[in-house]
Amino acid sequence: MKPLAGVIVAALTPHGKRGDEPDIGATLELIDFLCAAGVGGIALLGSTGEFVNLNFDDRVRLGYLAVKRSRVPVLAGVSHATLDGALALGREASAAGAAGLLLAPPFFFRYRPPEVGEFYLRFQAGMGHGAPVYLYNIPAFTSEIALETATQLLSTGRFAGIKDSGGSWDNFLALSHHKQEHPFTLLVGQDGIFARARAASADGVVSGVACAAPELLLELDRAIARHDEAETARLDVRLHEFLARMECFPTPVAIKAALETRGIKTGPPAVPLARETQAALNDFQEWFRGWL
Repeated sequence: MKPLAGVIVAALTPHGKRGDEPDIGATLELIDFLCAAGVGGIALLGSTGEFVNLNFDDRVRLGYLAVKRSRVPVLAGVSHATLDGALALGREASAAGAAGLLLAPPFFFRYRPPEVGEFYLRFQAGMGHGAPVYLYNIPAFTSEIALETATQLLSTGRFAGIKDSGGSWDNFLALSHHKQEHPFTLLVGQDGIFARARAASADGVVSGVACAAPELLLELDRAIARHDEAETARLDVRLHEFLARMECFPTPVAIKAALETRGIKTGPPAVPLARETQAALNDFQEWFRGWL
């Protein structure tokens, strides 16, 4: 299977009116929108997809339907609080035909590097010949995959790559250097460093902003590929404008608001917004219309 590369969208999960179940129809429409834009892949049920708000059956069903509907590879999020839960999700996603499994360390409790490493080794062994496994480092929400742990795991050749959402440039450089000797797919999980990292050696980005404005990330990626420094700088400024505007909201809230201005249903936020937050979100939507 061809390695994932380029602009991969960190897709959100539209919800129904009650907010406690996914809106399957709206999710499939979102997948159609992203595929039509020409993205390189779709990462489903990651942190932007708010997987923690969905039960096991909903995650499995979404995975099967998304793979069937999508015209681009689907990277399925299988993160769970337990090893057994992650394995069950991984087996279902592999059976559905996912191009890869995106797995963060067990969430909620913090675990030390030895336990994080053991978790991944046990998961890979339990999956056997399932879909390729991608490490998912997102220390803002769960235990960090320490750099030493990541390089040790990637050196085994058992893992396809890593999505690094830590945002550390030093860590990126270390991973980039490591993959020269032990090839793997290096995906940036922080939009803010994407242009710099892609121009260096990153294979691609898993981008939440690309869910709302795929055109921007795709044009930026093309500008980097043709070494157009002026256009790269111009588009990167635009990207940082969006990032600065969304800083005061949880990422899924901002992405949903932006998509709604494009006529794409996303459903209510997982948590009711305070009056002043809703007012700020309205301002964000008005800004986004003009910015887009």
